[in-house]
Amino acid sequence: MSPFRLFAAAGLLSLATSASATSFVVTTDWIADAFGSSSDATSSTKDDKVIRAARDAAASFVATNGAIRGAQLEAALLQIREHAPQLQASDAQLAEAILSH
Repeated sequence: MSPFRLFAAAGLLSLATSASATSFVVTTDWIADAFGSSSDATSSTKDDKVIRAARDAAASFVATNGAIRGAQLEAALLQIREHAPQLQASDAQLAEAILSH
């Protein structure tokens, strides 16, 4: 492989990684804001429990590139999407955000 192609591939990988990281940070910030600062304390606590309960399932989902989808992860994804329908994030991005929450 020529040095030019190697540097071009490295540059493209760098751009793709930074775009993915930015999207991940936005998704993570949204989850923290949405479930950490709700005006309804009961709803917020219930939502947070659903998210925390999905951590193991989210880890399995991420580790297997989406092959394993646990029921707790599905419940958390549904909860997040119902709470913020405007959020444009993939299941993988949300699973990664759940892991960091």
